[in-house]
Amino acid sequence: MPHFEFIRDLVVIFGVSVAVVLVFHRLRLPSIAGFLLAGALVGPSGLNLVDDTARVELLAEVGVALLLFSIGLDISLARLARIRVFALSGGGLQVALTVAVTAAAVIMLSRTSLQAAIFWGFLVALSSTAIVLRILMERGELDAPHGRLALAILIFQDLIVVPMMLVLPLLGGQLGGGASDVALTLGRSVLLIGAILLAARWLVPKALGVVVRARSRELFVIAILLICASIAWVADTQGLSLALGAFIAGMVISESEYSHQALADIMPFRDSFISLFFVSIGMLFDLRSFMTAWPVLLLTTVGVLALKAGVAGGVTLALGYPIRVAALVGLTLSQVGEFSFVMAQAGQHYGLLTPYGYQLFLAISILTMIVTPVLIQWGPAVLMRAGSAAPLPAWLSREPPADALSPTAQHQDHVIIAGFGLNGRNLARVLKEADIPYVVVDLYADTIRRGQEQGEPIYYGDVTQREVLERMGIERARLLVLAVSDPFATRRVIPVARQANPEIHIVARTRYVREVQELLRIGADEVVPEEFETSLEIFELVLREYGVSPREIKRKQEEVRREGYARLRREATVPYTGHGELPIEVDVHYQPVPGGSPIIGRRLADLRLHDYGGVHVPAIIRQGQTHAGPGSDWRLEADDCLVMTGAREAIGRAIRALERHGDLPVI
Repeated sequence: MPHFEFIRDLVVIFGVSVAVVLVFHRLRLPSIAGFLLAGALVGPSGLNLVDDTARVELLAEVGVALLLFSIGLDISLARLARIRVFALSGGGLQVALTVAVTAAAVIMLSRTSLQAAIFWGFLVALSSTAIVLRILMERGELDAPHGRLALAILIFQDLIVVPMMLVLPLLGGQLGGGASDVALTLGRSVLLIGAILLAARWLVPKALGVVVRARSRELFVIAILLICASIAWVADTQGLSLALGAFIAGMVISESEYSHQALADIMPFRDSFISLFFVSIGMLFDLRSFMTAWPVLLLTTVGVLALKAGVAGGVTLALGYPIRVAALVGLTLSQVGEFSFVMAQAGQHYGLLTPYGYQLFLAISILTMIVTPVLIQWGPAVLMRAGSAAPLPAWLSREPPADALSPTAQHQDHVIIAGFGLNGRNLARVLKEADIPYVVVDLYADTIRRGQEQGEPIYYGDVTQREVLERMGIERARLLVLAVSDPFATRRVIPVARQANPEIHIVARTRYVREVQELLRIGADEVVPEEFETSLEIFELVLREYGVSPREIKRKQEEVRREGYARLRREATVPYTGHGELPIEVDVHYQPVPGGSPIIGRRLADLRLHDYGGVHVPAIIRQGQTHAGPGSDWRLEADDCLVMTGAREAIGRAIRALERHGDLPVI
């Protein structure tokens, strides 16, 4: 019976998909590529386990609609307003240049018509929102400069799908009657979309408000699906695609206060159906064609990756960002996106894509998706080794001229703050109140402008470049505080700063505790993990709710903070990159202070341990308690234990000086 065959097909599809995606997960490859490969395996050109693709494609259409619906839910007009400059300038340039370069390349390399070449540009211009966002969130780089710019470009790409889909009938020559009919059709589509958005913006919130007051989750989910299906159906009957109507429906609901709950409720449906969509796409992929023409496919894939990375990186440079950020944005957006699959199917319908071209596109898309995690994971390390953080050419840089940074020459013993986000602003306010000199360096033009309007000594620059640090007066500075939300920049700047000023005290901010050891290993003096500090705030709130006294809470916090940071330091491995390019070995030594020692009663600064080759004292153990980060005014007592870190030879010289009264330097 037909329905039993359909159930059998679903069992085969989900069974193979689970196995393949599990393997891809172990290899840290995107699940989308796994679904595509699973479809190729079970399809007619593979093992032929599922021979009727029409049944699967029916559910796949639902998956596409739900995918676009969820994307529309996540793109509110308020969110677009916050990133409109990056989205319009960066996204517009990236899409336009990619379409133009791709179309030119296709025309040069084949006998394709201009319309088909432009369509190929549409396919290549889009990147994978699902893959990129998931990887950036896992790596904690969504708020980094390259993460924010990549997100803005991705949102623009998601929006530009709408006019691209509207133009496809025109490219396919299926709009007869000349330019007037074309303009009439496009105008009617725009008016229809505007009418839907305008009507739904007033009706949907009121309708959902009535449903929510019923306090029934089932009713709420049904209402959301009804709105999605209704708007998609109206759009389809008026000549727009079903998927495009679902996207509009998502944007309509995104403007209501119920958008977050709607997105949470629709996600299980979307994930289930969208997997079928990618499986159905993979079922159309001809593995035999790939095996016979793999050299051409690999060469074309490399070309697509290079083209997309080059265009996205070039656009980033044009916006005034450094080469490092441009390279990371290019690598992040170098793959072909999931919306391109939707457009490829429509392109076949309008005669813009031949069967061979469709197979070529599928192969290229799958390969670029598989390569993307590798590029994003290893790209920063390769860039660091290749010296890609070199200064920008003058004609590309927005950095102020040298005389604009001359005030730093007046600073001595000052603090350099890298990043002027929330942490940087709070630190600057405290330093100003304490009359401690400081300078700020940041990459965001709007942040710099607002800071300068408020009288802050803030300048444009990439702190991973030694020239920028030197202009900030790093050789005369006492502290460097890395308050940036860019893990790659933080790892890069520490050895650069340590090389420029071996004596500077480096305080780094990081998001996760697992990154502390790495930052300490490469030369940071203090690392503040937000994850750890958040846990302290949480247990303070809990203890306060149970009536524990503020004094006891404060004592507990200091105890946990001392023990926690001391443990993180002890767990850190010891080699770090110091002077030059070669790593030097760093030891951790516990030096007791016996009774009668000449250093009893002296301040830690009086010991001048830096004079022996950069020996540091990150902690002091007194009466069984570890005191992390002792200040220079800390006075030593009998039976203290100094935790000393530094090169083995330097620690040896310091120990011998501490043990001999006459050799002890005195201030």
